[in-house]
Amino acid sequence: MKRSYFRPAIDAMQGYTPGEQPKMLNLVKLNTNENPYPPSPAVLGALETFDATQLRRYPDPMADALCEAIAARHGVARNQVLAGNGSDDILTMVFRAFTAPDRPVAVLDPSYSLYSVLAAMQEAPVKRIALDAEHDFALPDDLLEQAEGANLLIVTRPNAPTGNTFPLAAMRRIAAEFDGIVMFDEAYADFAEDNCMSLASEFDHVIVSRTSSKSLSLAGLRFGYAVAHPGLIDGLNKLKDSYNLDMITQTLALAAVRDENYLRATTAKVLASRTELTASLRQLGFRVVPSQANFLFAAPPDGDGEKLFHYLRERALIVRYFPGPVTGSYLRITVGTPEQNRRLLDALQSYCG
Repeated sequence: MKRSYFRPAIDAMQGYTPGEQPKMLNLVKLNTNENPYPPSPAVLGALETFDATQLRRYPDPMADALCEAIAARHGVARNQVLAGNGSDDILTMVFRAFTAPDRPVAVLDPSYSLYSVLAAMQEAPVKRIALDAEHDFALPDDLLEQAEGANLLIVTRPNAPTGNTFPLAAMRRIAAEFDGIVMFDEAYADFAEDNCMSLASEFDHVIVSRTSSKSLSLAGLRFGYAVAHPGLIDGLNKLKDSYNLDMITQTLALAAVRDENYLRATTAKVLASRTELTASLRQLGFRVVPSQANFLFAAPPDGDGEKLFHYLRERALIVRYFPGPVTGSYLRITVGTPEQNRRLLDALQSYCG
């Protein structure tokens, strides 16, 4: 095809590369931060009793029952909640609303690679704010100065791929002083010691997003949400697909959200395994960034993340490698079950000799 019908920005951009979904025998998959435990039994129950005859009708376009449950969970009003087809859907709406060629976005570096793809779609400039790799990827003191001029600032907390978090007092200061929209992307918040949800009610320009893919074990379902001031939610609703959340997703996600006891139980298992895996990796000489997520960002003793990535892959142990002068020293390792973690550690012990 000689002529391109795409906008030049689309021709020039690179699309997002999702985490690999490999098909291997005897696979241990620790690369996309999926929960190692199944969804709540309430989800299975809701699926078994779902009335399939209702699929001839459109779903609730606003997912009201689900949003009511989320509002109750976080102690906010219904009109502060927006449901999405995964938190990526929420991010797409946010970028459509607040970025443009003359409206830059500021993001952390390293952080979630989808941000730059969404910015490219909008032809929006990106201000990258480097984290301090020498101090476990801490925020720079001059973050607000570096973000100046951006219309949207995204703080990923806990951050991905590094897993660390940032002081809540610093987040409140950012919310109070940044002249634009502040979005706290909290995909991993249920594994952290604290979160920024209260800031979504305290400030009228703050958005907090969450996903069901991690702590609720529903990565295959695709459900996420945002909490913000009603004025922001009203504006974002203009940009969502008419029926962005199908009927089955609404039903099953509602069952998961309501089962907070199961959430606490499985999260506690992940946190216990995270502590044990961190200690074991450090005993092998790895540098491990203190994690508040369901994964670890760890550098092997030889500092060669790529070499170790391939070594593990040959043994059907799949983790995530991010090339780059800083990230290339590390691997991102999802916390698995105790059995999965043991198999990983056995391979790492052989690697480290």
